[in-house]
Amino acid sequence: MLGRFHEIALQTQDIRASVEFYERLGFSQIETGETWTHPYGVLTDGRIFLGLHQNPFESPALTFVHADVARYAVELCAQGIKLAYQRTAEHEFHTIGLKDPAGQMLMVLEARTYSPALRGPERAPLCGYFEEYSIPSSDFEQGKAFWEPLGFVATEETDVPYLHLPLTSDHLDIAFHRPRTLDQPMLVFRDRGMRERLEKLRDLDVGTWLAPPRGLDCASNAILKAPEETALLFLEEEQ
Repeated sequence: MLGRFHEIALQTQDIRASVEFYERLGFSQIETGETWTHPYGVLTDGRIFLGLHQNPFESPALTFVHADVARYAVELCAQGIKLAYQRTAEHEFHTIGLKDPAGQMLMVLEARTYSPALRGPERAPLCGYFEEYSIPSSDFEQGKAFWEPLGFVATEETDVPYLHLPLTSDHLDIAFHRPRTLDQPMLVFRDRGMRERLEKLRDLDVGTWLAPPRGLDCASNAILKAPEETALLFLEEEQ
């Protein structure tokens, strides 16, 4: 088991621009610790946590917190999982990295790097309901075989609204989509009133708008690129 989900870590060359982008979308900043020496901020819509790092690394990365990371690294290697990196020296903040078959980076940390925070109901997110983090994958079965032993449970593959395979867990749901749908990971948001939400979001004049996956109505579905190139997919929930 990977441990408790911590954040979706995003590398940004301009943390101020990224912070302002997500704040315009209704995200709130929360208090961070002093673990990282580089500029670092965390924003939340009440459901998902985005960690903005003005520091080079393989991004985006899904991060988790796990006790005794050094021992966990040994356990993973015993299971035949190859680590992308391991920083568990006595003087280091213990972290390890590993990749899924599609190349998605996962980071496991020894402790949290921000303080837990709750948002009141008056701070409703503008993006709708965060549903899942979707990973481009050309082999759903291979991805499923990697993720299920780590605590994720695959549901049924579906082609609505595009071909994808959802996987659920206690704190973060993920999915696989075909690279032809979009060749990068996506933060997927849904809402029954997404058409009206998109009208308001476009009025904010932030980010770069792209057409949604092929076959979807452009008036009620869209992709928005953040300053650091994160893709946010907005989908209209079926009535």
